Amino acid sequence: MLGEYRISGRGASDISASVERGVASGDLAPGHVLPPMRALAQELGVNPNTVAAAYRVLRERGVIETAGRRGSRVRQRPASTARGSLRVEAPPGVRELGDGNPDPAMLPDLGPALAAASKAYADRPGLYGDAPVLPELASLVRAGLDADGVPAGPVALASGSLDAIERVLTAHLKPGDPVAVEDPGWGALLDLIPALGMHPVPVALDGEGPLPGDVERVLRSGARALVVTDRAQNPTGATVSDTRAAALRAVLAQHPAVLLIEDDHGHAIVDLPLHPLAGVTERWAFVRSASKAYGPDLRLAVLTGDALTVDRVTGRQNLGAGWVSGLLQRTVHHLWASGAVDPVEVARSYAQRRDALIRALGERGVPAYGRTGMNVWVPVSDETGAVTRMLHAGWAVAPGARFRIASPPGVRLTVSPLSAADIEPLADAVAAAARPARPVSYG
Repeated sequence: MLGEYRISGRGASDISASVERGVASGDLAPGHVLPPMRALAQELGVNPNTVAAAYRVLRERGVIETAGRRGSRVRQRPASTARGSLRVEAPPGVRELGDGNPDPAMLPDLGPALAAASKAYADRPGLYGDAPVLPELASLVRAGLDADGVPAGPVALASGSLDAIERVLTAHLKPGDPVAVEDPGWGALLDLIPALGMHPVPVALDGEGPLPGDVERVLRSGARALVVTDRAQNPTGATVSDTRAAALRAVLAQHPAVLLIEDDHGHAIVDLPLHPLAGVTERWAFVRSASKAYGPDLRLAVLTGDALTVDRVTGRQNLGAGWVSGLLQRTVHHLWASGAVDPVEVARSYAQRRDALIRALGERGVPAYGRTGMNVWVPVSDETGAVTRMLHAGWAVAPGARFRIASPPGVRLTVSPLSAADIEPLADAVAAAARPARPVSYG
């Protein structure tokens, strides 16, 4: 219940602001039930429609959720509380394995690419009215997508994967719509969806991607969109296999009105082939980012999809940011065209560290998962305790709460900073910190 906190206000905006103040101060904790609309209206001396409008604003902002006859309550994780804040800062002397960053040694030298972009800009500066996507970049991107079997579609750009996904979601969905997401999954996406006023619906997965039966269940229950990570899933390392892709396409074919969004942030750091799902539903989008392989500060992601989706995204983008910087486009084009990153070598380097850690943990009786990418997921029974014990042992790891909705506890370790000499002492620390957890397969 509400305890001592009293909601105040005469107008919808005042009432919603009062609730938000209570949430921000902690007086209205996650899970607290709000008064029924008629009861609160009577207490405040206002029309019930005023309270209904206030609650609607709060739902759209991701502050509360409503479950029919069970009433409205403060969300378990309000949109104003970013999952990224659920981390342990590594003090001096503690190794950082929780930030999810790539190995700087695996990132390309940007000097030649920046010089090429600067020269091209000097020859022809970018001006208002130019095409939003450089023709040479669009051609290179489309050729790569064609080679990977991604269906034909126009090419657009966004400032990173999350920006692209947000634009696609808001192009078709409205506040209150349920969105199916992998669980455990990308913490930033799990924050974004309620921030848009939408409702994340968890989908279980294993090492080959989302489970078809679970996808079928959530789509039948009314999910309007499905977001799938094709490769190097964060945090489990899952990669959609050929057989799993076929099964998922069969499920999606029964729900053609569902919006499908595929995230291929693992491009150029994974040596397994892509098995795209796109082309089965009427509305779809495929996103490919430069961040993991070329550097997080290169805020560029390419987007393709059905013509209506891409048109809505670019139309709205024109009214805001306008376009992604042509200098950045030229830089990324040079990196891609020149082969500045060897995907096989990058994938091999991460795989050596990842596989060595998983193998060492297995020798100590600790199950761990990480089929691809730069992360290893370790199920634990006591997440907080495991994180604390790891910190005392000299290692900062990411608490699984950053990535979970309903899935069991765990911790994520990023292998990027590891050397061969780190594997055995790290495995010893994990084995000592972990407690037996019920079996969960992400392998």
